[in-house]
Parts: sequence; structure tokens; C-alpha cells
Amino acid sequence: MQKNRRQAEDTHGKQLSDSQNFLTDFKLIQRMIRLADIRKDDTILEIGAGKGHLTEALCKRAGKVCSVEIDGMLMERAKKRLLKYDNVELVLGDFMKYRLPQKGAYKVVANIPFFLTTQIVEKLTQGANPPSDMWLVMEKGAAKRFMGLPRENKKSLALKVGWEMKNVYYFRREDFHPKPSVDTVFIHFSKKAVPDLNRKEYREFQKFVERGMKYGVTGKGGMLTKRQASAALRQAGMYQAYEDGVTLYIQWLCLFRCYQDMRERKS
Repeated sequence: MQKNRRQAEDTHGKQLSDSQNFLTDFKLIQRMIRLADIRKDDTILEIGAGKGHLTEALCKRAGKVCSVEIDGMLMERAKKRLLKYDNVELVLGDFMKYRLPQKGAYKVVANIPFFLTTQIVEKLTQGANPPSDMWLVMEKGAAKRFMGLPRENKKSLALKVGWEMKNVYYFRREDFHPKPSVDTVFIHFSKKAVPDLNRKEYREFQKFVERGMKYGVTGKGGMLTKRQASAALRQAGMYQAYEDGVTLYIQWLCLFRCYQDMRERKS
């Protein structure tokens, strides 16, 4: 077990204890389960069983739970807590190397390690068979970046093509032990039934965003004139793109579609 822990630390270049903040309060965990609206026909993937408190609550509500835990000592503690449940599978290993379900619907509920937040979200949202919903405990600042607050960024714009995001709960630092040094939230990612763009359009949209953020969408070096951008937004019933210095996802999408239409007419 000590060997497993050393391997885990070597894998990510820092001690797991630096990012492990456990949730064990029964009432709080029950509230999280209600917010996630877990049902008997749900298959749940959990990242990090920890001491098994959240895993146990998931077992009571879901049809099947699979929990991936990298720490051998924590795995043994979780096993003892979960002995009476026959709908749980505990996997000892690194989630970043874990193969996600290749078929079938599933949801994710997890208190994730903060230093792997971006990698975990990318793995879950970019897979061939992503979950239908994810409820993740994460650092508030990271959640705001994913949601494009206070302004959109390349990651938030890419995510919003296929996902809706919302903070559903704000934790107190005292809810965890040890207490984290940052504010923490429970964020819900919901996969859109139909993404706003197909795969080819999505790749083009990423290029459009990257160039637009570097040079500006309009003006010198931009892809549209100010008149074209204003006309496109006005036709879509939206206000000026750069009002108060903020450009929303829906505005980026509108301007991208205008740009695509112009390119198609020229070809």
C-alpha cells in the first residue's frame, strides 16, 4: 500500500495529501446527492473513493457505482465501509489512465483533486462516450474559468459548444478536512442533447476564437468588419459584441456563423 501511494505521488509530481480535502458530513453529502438527482437506474462513475463516505451515499441511491481510487490505504478504508453493498466496483488505479466506458449512459459525481481539475474535465468532456451529466467538487476559481466568468476564454467557449454549466452549491471551507485554502463549489456539467456545432465546425470555431482573441474579431487583423459584426448581432437580436468589454458565448457563436456564411459565399 505504501508502494501504491509513492507511485501515485510520483505520477503527478506532488503529494496527494496536498489536494485531498475530504467530505464526511452525512447531511451535507445527502444534500449533494439530492442536488445531483441520483436515481436507481443511474450508473455513476466516481473519481476518488477517499474514505468511502460519498461512495456509500451513491450506492444507496444509484443502480451501479464504479469508484476509481489511486491511494491503496484509502481504498482499504473504503472497502471496509462498503462491504454490504453489491452494486459497487472499486478500482485501484490512476483515473487519468483509467479507460472511460466505451458505451452506455453514465454520470459522474466526484470530489476531485484540485491540481488535476483541468485534466479531469478535459478527459471527461472530450471522450468518445462522455457522461450525460457531471457533478464535480472543485475550486471556485476553476469553476468560474470553465463557465467563462468574468469573461469568456478559449476553454469556456470550447466547452459551451457541447455543455451547459452551473454552480449548484457553495461549500464552506469548514465542510472539508483538512480545510482547503481556497473557496470550493459543486458544479454541474450537463451535456447538450445536440451540440451547437458539428466536429468540423467545432475545429473551425476553435481557430476562429484563437485568432479573434489574439487579433480581435473586427478591425485590423480581424475576420469581420465592425459593420458586418453589428449587422449579424442585430439580426440575431443581440446587443453589440463589445458592450462593457464583454463578449458572451452566444455572441462568439453568432459571429462565427456569420464568418462561415461569408466564406461559403466567397467560395
